[in-house]
Amino acid sequence: MRRGFWFVAGAGAGVYAMVRGRRAAEALTADGLRDRLSGLEVGVRMFRDEVAQGRAERETELRQRYGLGPDGQTPQLEGGRHRAAAPPTTQHQEGSH
Repeated sequence: MRRGFWFVAGAGAGVYAMVRGRRAAEALTADGLRDRLSGLEVGVRMFRDEVAQGRAERETELRQRYGLGPDGQTPQLEGGRHRAAAPPTTQHQEGSH
C-alpha cells in the first residue's frame, strides 16, 4: 500500500511538472507573448473605461450638488435671475502667514 501511494504521488508530481513546463514554454513563444500583450491591452482599456465612468459619475454628482448645468452655467430661474452657487469657504487662522 505504501509503495503504491508513493508511485501515484510521484507520477502525479511528474505530470504536474510536465504540464507546467509546457505552459511556461508556450508562454515564451511569439504567439504566447502576443496573447499576454493583448490581455494586458484589454486590462488597460477596461481600467481606463472604469476611471472615465467614475470621473463622469463624480462630475455629475458635483454638478447636482452645486446646481450647475451641463455646460458649467447656473440654470436660469423665473424672472431672469440666476442662482449663484455659494463660493467655497476657507478658514484662515490668525497669524498663520
